Amino acid sequence: MTHAFYAYASYGFAALVTIAVTVWTWADARRRRELAALEAAGIRRARPRARDGE
Repeated sequence: MTHAFYAYASYGFAALVTIAVTVWTWADARRRRELAALEAAGIRRARPRARDGE
């Protein structure tokens, strides 16, 4: 393995991780805005029902 291959692969991997974290953050912020809009409209999330015996 050459030094150039290692360097390009490392930069490529770092770029992919950066893009993935950016997309994840954007999607999470969008979901939170949608939930806030629903809660402002009076629609609440239901609590999960407890199963028998738990």
